[in-house]
Amino acid sequence: MLPIANKPMLLYGLEHLKSAGIKEIAVILGPIREGVKEVLGDGSRFGLKITYISQPEPLGLAHTVLLSEEFMKGDPFVMYLGDNLLKQGVLDFVEVFRQKKADCVVGVCPVTDISRYGVVELEDDKVKKLVEKPQSSISNLALVGVYVFGSCIFGAAKSIKPSGRNELEITDAIQVLVSRGKKVEVEHVKGWWKDTGKPEDLLEANQLVLADMPGKLQGELSPETDLTGNLTMGIGSRTIGSVSIRGPAIIGNGCTIGPDVFIGPYTSIGDGCKMRNVEIENSIVMKDCSIESGRRIIDSLIGSSSTIADGERRVPKGYRLILGERSFVQV
Repeated sequence: MLPIANKPMLLYGLEHLKSAGIKEIAVILGPIREGVKEVLGDGSRFGLKITYISQPEPLGLAHTVLLSEEFMKGDPFVMYLGDNLLKQGVLDFVEVFRQKKADCVVGVCPVTDISRYGVVELEDDKVKKLVEKPQSSISNLALVGVYVFGSCIFGAAKSIKPSGRNELEITDAIQVLVSRGKKVEVEHVKGWWKDTGKPEDLLEANQLVLADMPGKLQGELSPETDLTGNLTMGIGSRTIGSVSIRGPAIIGNGCTIGPDVFIGPYTSIGDGCKMRNVEIENSIVMKDCSIESGRRIIDSLIGSSSTIADGERRVPKGYRLILGERSFVQV
């Protein structure tokens, strides 16, 4: 539920599924599920119908497929991992599935560190082999976390055994489809894709989304505000006194910014934040934070309702902070 450009990351995937014509969605809730139902509800406000399925233990992606079998009722379906951001959405994947009468479509994208991903080896652009988090190179093509499956995936998932980390791996289930001669197609990602498993990935995803976002000013800028680049500013927000903003950036609703504030490119500031006497750049600040530090904050992820206050040290440096909700830091 972490925000990217002030919107919960899960909503990007939801929008992509809706744009592909999908109206009924099953959300698999793992052990960490805080805020998901509160944000999504029954899906009606998004024009969707959402059903929740519980996965009390993290037993693997193929296990989530098995949990959803009754919900799917034998129909083809899209599987979209909630910690992924994909600029192109999923419509292309669905079209490949339909046009090629496939049993499975997987998305792939070149990466530098294959040990973090399921990896696909191709032969004449056909899937030859899949390996989960390989230690030696078989390919640089990672699975991007978007799949389209026919009903044959359920039988494949039932035939595999847990991996060394005690999970039913989706790569193993797809490998069974390949071994059984099923039609497994690939969709090469167009544009960008981000797997947001690390703080630096979240910041890069924030950059990518903000770079494509047109500015929209609904707040009030002081006469002393110096603005260059695109800025999205929410209702009830305002700048006070000397403020410099270099977009792309986004400021939520009900924020007070200034005086003596510099907001650099690729910064997202959530609703209800108060900032003064600070420089901040390439950072995500969640809602209801208070920052008055006299410092330069860069490449940071700051949880909601956190406070960053001025300390006594006067060392000219930039601070990189990764803070959970309701943190207090004096720098």
